[in-house]
Amino acid sequence: MERPVAEGPHKLRFPRLYNAAHDLLDRHLEDGRGDKVALIDDAGELTYAQLTERANRAGNALRALGVRHEERVLLALLDTRDFPAMFLGAIKLGAVPVPVNTLMQPQDYAHFARDSRARVLVVSDAILPKMEQAIAQSPFLERVIVARTPLGGDPHAHALLDDLLARAAPALEAAQTCSDDAAFWLYSSGSTGAPKGAIHLHSHLAQTAFLYAQPILGIREDDVIFSAAKLFFAYGLGNGLTFPLYAGATAVLMAERPTTAAVMRRLIERAPTIFCGVPTLFASLLADPAIAAGPRPARLRVSTSAGEPLPRHIGERWRDRYGSDILDGIGSTEMLHIFLSNRPGEVKYGTTGRPVPGYTLELRGDDGQPVADGEEGSLWVHGPTACAAYFNQREKSLATFHGPWTRTGDRYQRADDGTYTYCGRSDDMMKVGGIWVSPFEVESALAAHAAVLEAAVVAHEDADGLVKPKAFVVLKPGAVAPSDEELKQFVKNQLAPYKYPRWIEFVAGLPKTATGKIQRFKLRA
Repeated sequence: MERPVAEGPHKLRFPRLYNAAHDLLDRHLEDGRGDKVALIDDAGELTYAQLTERANRAGNALRALGVRHEERVLLALLDTRDFPAMFLGAIKLGAVPVPVNTLMQPQDYAHFARDSRARVLVVSDAILPKMEQAIAQSPFLERVIVARTPLGGDPHAHALLDDLLARAAPALEAAQTCSDDAAFWLYSSGSTGAPKGAIHLHSHLAQTAFLYAQPILGIREDDVIFSAAKLFFAYGLGNGLTFPLYAGATAVLMAERPTTAAVMRRLIERAPTIFCGVPTLFASLLADPAIAAGPRPARLRVSTSAGEPLPRHIGERWRDRYGSDILDGIGSTEMLHIFLSNRPGEVKYGTTGRPVPGYTLELRGDDGQPVADGEEGSLWVHGPTACAAYFNQREKSLATFHGPWTRTGDRYQRADDGTYTYCGRSDDMMKVGGIWVSPFEVESALAAHAAVLEAAVVAHEDADGLVKPKAFVVLKPGAVAPSDEELKQFVKNQLAPYKYPRWIEFVAGLPKTATGKIQRFKLRA
């Protein structure tokens, strides 16, 4: 099966017959890279040859269960070797893996099972108790396979993945899929409502690596990449699977949740050269006194951030402490990975950087027409990784996808130098005194206070029914809460006076999606 060919620095030409798993796995064996370490998880190292065999066995195991071409396979897997094996094994078979968030509630899994119509579920033992409702309520699920993990859990009477892999053949010929065939689904993070199944194609994985990982990250074969952002969503999937396997590099996987202690332990012990996180994690790592006093990563040359815009002070403090920049960028489930980003040597903290070559961006006003530099507009993106549609959501598909353009729902301003500054989500913006106010701008001002770890700002009506900003504030560990008046004045000193929060509520944490996006609709409710 042929591989894609570069037609210039920002365009890949794909053959008609193309299988993404074959491209990410088998070519490394053909190129003599079989003995190189492909990934390191809690169980140890796995070479490219071993990962390819495990993926082949996974594909054959699914075939033995009756999974056929184009059928969905639901994956609720922690970040272990079983995730890439099952994900790529299903794709190589010609099936469609559907990885889902491992931090959701039982009713969410019931939605995923019914909506995807998957016949087979592969689930980590630690997640299984939350899946029981989905298993009982789905009219489509026929088989449940349990993957053992270091976190443990009772598999009950379900078949064990290791047993199925041991019985499956170690060789698998790639299905004769097309580059435009559906390869996998990802569910949107649900920052504004129920998650939607975004259908991605075989060509999309390689496109993200070719357009972003190689020219922006500069990923090389000798890199070790560790993504605290998990594999089940778009940002983590690229960081921890697509990019290292495309480049022939090594991925570090972590099954447990990304606490500051767990993340820093991998940064020290595995010595990655590339680290991928979200703004909240970077803020927490900087605020943890135990980490500040401990050893520092030895080989880290670059970090990336997405999910929410990175506050300027977090990027600057990270660079001062660790000697490497954070490349803040924005992507989406619909576009698969980052299409607007800062880049090495051109970091401008407080902005999301410039468009990734290969993508075209426009800011449009409410009338649908482009706005001038310095004016705020809705962000639209045109690029080769846009999902085909939302499954069974025609109305929402038509509202998001307009020919080659995708409407992101994010609002930005573009400066004269071509950099973009985030203003908020379209549904999060508020008018105060007839003037638009970005919640992110107020949140960034609050987060610059020495006692504040993070903040979320939403629209709230006063006694007269007029909209004003209300702030929910999370304090740093051990910090003494400042007075409301102190925080209000702190914001006034940085922003136009009408933007300061009229109400301040201190909370233990903020509701977020798995990608780190603040779910402001829950705070508004």
